[in-house]
Amino acid sequence: MLNTERNKRNPAVFLDRDGTIIEDCGYLSHPSQVTFFADTISSLRGLAVYFDLFMVTNQSGIAKGTISMQDVEEVNSYISSCLSAQGIPLRAIYVCPHERESGCRCIKPNPYFLKKAECEFGVDLARSFAVGDHPHDVEFAESVGATGIYVLSGHGRKHKDEIAEGTEVAAGIGEAAECILKRVGDA
Repeated sequence: MLNTERNKRNPAVFLDRDGTIIEDCGYLSHPSQVTFFADTISSLRGLAVYFDLFMVTNQSGIAKGTISMQDVEEVNSYISSCLSAQGIPLRAIYVCPHERESGCRCIKPNPYFLKKAECEFGVDLARSFAVGDHPHDVEFAESVGATGIYVLSGHGRKHKDEIAEGTEVAAGIGEAAECILKRVGDA
């Protein structure tokens, strides 16, 4: 007999970091540089009711030598602690430390971290979302049949002409969360 709990897969929201849930201030090397968008906490709290939350961030500054992996881990730990203190758990934080030119398998839009979450946490990718301010965040989602939501915060306005027609676009994390939660309500 199959264990139904083990076969139950959870939907998730994969969140880009810089420009999506915090202000994009370049390569962050210290937690003191983190500034959450005003609606990040309330938005993620609403999403956490229905979804597992993950943070996925490309940090090419590590490969360039601008910041260290320790710097990134300290910033990410601070973000995770702040969210956790507000009742918003992150299931995992995934970091690609490579430059795009390296051809690594973990840089977005490659689905490496999505597949990792699927295996490690039982994520149902078909019912999941990825939110970010770069076209590769949307491509990241679509590569596995998830839904990508493009936000105009961060670098979003700069790259808007690069996204595919029909892509869901939101002003920022608050509006993206509303779009996602509306779909939950419609289901």
